[in-house]
Amino acid sequence: MNQYSERLLKPLPFLPRGRAYLLRLLMLPNFLLTRVDGLENLAGDEGARIYAFNHNNSIEVLMVPVLIIYHLGGRMISFVIDWMYGKVPILGFLMDMTDPVYVYHKRSSLRWIEAKRMTRPTDDTVERCTEKLLSGKSIGIFPEGTRNRNPENLLKGKPGIGHIALKSAATVVPVGIDFECRRKKGRIPALGRTIVRIGKPLHFRPQSDHYRALLAGTSCKSNNNSELNELAAGVTHTIMFTLAELSGKRYNERCPVIRTRLTETTIKPKEHVCHV
Repeated sequence: MNQYSERLLKPLPFLPRGRAYLLRLLMLPNFLLTRVDGLENLAGDEGARIYAFNHNNSIEVLMVPVLIIYHLGGRMISFVIDWMYGKVPILGFLMDMTDPVYVYHKRSSLRWIEAKRMTRPTDDTVERCTEKLLSGKSIGIFPEGTRNRNPENLLKGKPGIGHIALKSAATVVPVGIDFECRRKKGRIPALGRTIVRIGKPLHFRPQSDHYRALLAGTSCKSNNNSELNELAAGVTHTIMFTLAELSGKRYNERCPVIRTRLTETTIKPKEHVCHV
């Protein structure tokens, strides 16, 4: 059995036979176009985790999730994605198989798709993601919130990922997406040879304990909300800073000033809320 056959026939114990065949078929573009570093950081991944990715182009929405799910042995990840992907023929069918968390605030430029947008209010995305994590399901998030074709810089990270990580106490696995074309020609391709770097898991247990303690205290809601947002901003910055290192881009946002003081019982010595 040659190297390519071994890669294609990787065991997929978490999928029935039909879906395993489909996943192998969807992996073919990755075998041809994608190089992966850091697969060892997926080892022992049996609990619910948050997978965080930078976002460059549309094709990533399919190729990179397929890649990660494949190397997790077929264990599903529910991705937070714009609702319009679920309305595209074939692509929507594939997306629905992962039980995604659809968000509906963006409008589609295509009239026939926009007509299908849900207009009634939906549950808060942070709450829906937290519920999935607490039920044992992993989620995937692109915290930039939109495609970013800037070849040098990341966009400011949305704070939702910080709130989700703290409310759920889930480990965050950062995944940087880079391109040979970006490195050589200074541009993001629509489709090209891709480098996926999987970083070491990030843990925020002390911050999460403090965050959840604040949530439990309802006597001073305004003060608590301010502290909650500060903690989430710090965690978001740490995630984005790590994604910058993995993707080869820069993150130019300043580390937020965290006024919240964590006690010795909630944070270990030399442990920081965010990188600088």
